[in-house]
Amino acid sequence: MSVFRTKTVEQSIQDTEEPEHALRKSLSAFDLMVFGVGVIIGTGIFVLTGKVARDTAGPATALAFVAAGVVCALAALCYAEFASTVPVAGSAYTFSYASLGELPAWIIGWDLILEFALGTAVVAVGWSGYVRSLMDNAGWHLPNVLEGPDAPDGVFDLLAFVLVLLLTAILVVGMKLSARLTALVVLIKLAVVLIVIIAGSFFIHADNYDPFIPKAQGQTSGSGLDAPLIQVMFGYEPTSFGVQGIFTAASVVFFAFIGFDIVATTAEETRNPQRDMPRGILGSLLICTVLYVAVSVVVTGMQNYKLLTVDAPLADAFKSTGHPWYAGLISFGAAVGLTTVCMILLLGQTRVFFAMSRDGLLPRFFSKVHPHFSTPYRSTVLLGCIIAVIAGFTSISELATLVNIGTLFAFVVVAIGVIVLRRTRPDLHRAFRTPWVPALPIVSVAASTWLMLNLPSETWVRFGIWMAIGFVVYFVYGRSHSRMSATEQA
Repeated sequence: MSVFRTKTVEQSIQDTEEPEHALRKSLSAFDLMVFGVGVIIGTGIFVLTGKVARDTAGPATALAFVAAGVVCALAALCYAEFASTVPVAGSAYTFSYASLGELPAWIIGWDLILEFALGTAVVAVGWSGYVRSLMDNAGWHLPNVLEGPDAPDGVFDLLAFVLVLLLTAILVVGMKLSARLTALVVLIKLAVVLIVIIAGSFFIHADNYDPFIPKAQGQTSGSGLDAPLIQVMFGYEPTSFGVQGIFTAASVVFFAFIGFDIVATTAEETRNPQRDMPRGILGSLLICTVLYVAVSVVVTGMQNYKLLTVDAPLADAFKSTGHPWYAGLISFGAAVGLTTVCMILLLGQTRVFFAMSRDGLLPRFFSKVHPHFSTPYRSTVLLGCIIAVIAGFTSISELATLVNIGTLFAFVVVAIGVIVLRRTRPDLHRAFRTPWVPALPIVSVAASTWLMLNLPSETWVRFGIWMAIGFVVYFVYGRSHSRMSATEQA
């Protein structure tokens, strides 16, 4: 049995028609864009702007967001072709199965399970922090023991635990309800971001943009496992500020873009995936890139980049201009916005797990859909409970970079898959075609790899350990239980 056996596009689509394993098609292009904007705009726009401007790029942070957006756009063009050609749940996992083979598909699926699980838990903990801050302002206080491991004397994060369980129930009930809730929350979040941009533009001082690209400085990036992998391997040391500092900053602000690929996991639940998937993926990415650039321009114009804070740069920038009222509004927007980020990350996690289960690489028990709601309720409940426990009991801020490396690895695999499938299946109807193949996917691979090399070596070690565990699970269970294996034997 070959570990590189591929599952044809026709077979993948046929599997979606089995009554017990079929998801309901209810999403439109608008729903997809709402999901994309809902998951992309989160802590990145409220937090990373200040950190990157102060420590790495200065006012040129706007250019760092542009650079990171270009990297994502290259990957998005590849995702758009796959999602419209193979409209099946699972995103990069399904695409890899159709182009590269079963073992590469398993590897990327295993990677996505880690990425979405940690991402959901990290965002839930961040949401809990914002809500506790708002509660404190109102005079309400949770017992210290229920504020989470990151708080003094904290043991269990009750708010993060409850949030994940509540969102799990919403996802079980159905995608249309999830889309409506997301649309409402995204509307609130966009209103807050636009208020920041419009109101902040009246407090801009041109002197704060001088110099727009500060003079380059050597960056103290740590040693050993704390140092970026590129420094450990080649001796290259990233710089702060200057032109190189912009690209160093891009590897940091990339975290703010994570999530657009989750739109691809809903391809099977889209009414017209050939038309709507490219619109949803590319549209949401474009909207968020414009908003990110505008916010970074405004905040670095309101306050000198050297004075920006790391924890709450947008709120503190308004305080520095004598308008503290906006700080509370921004905290409210962040808390509301993180709700949709958490829900859509959990959505992506369940769809990848569902697709792997339907293919037999994970127990088929979890691929049964609910008889009334037509959602993968078993896998949703299982993963929701596990992630709720992780969010409640674990201090996982140091694991957040694993989300970055997992996403970038998926970008690399999808770009390679586009090239391979163009050669192996030129006959496939492609409603959307990635332009300039193979040049554009190759550039996408190079850009994603560059950002991966700028991540700490410790992140690579943890990622390698997770991948090693995945290899063991595949060869012990997945390879022999795969439906493709049963087909070969028959």
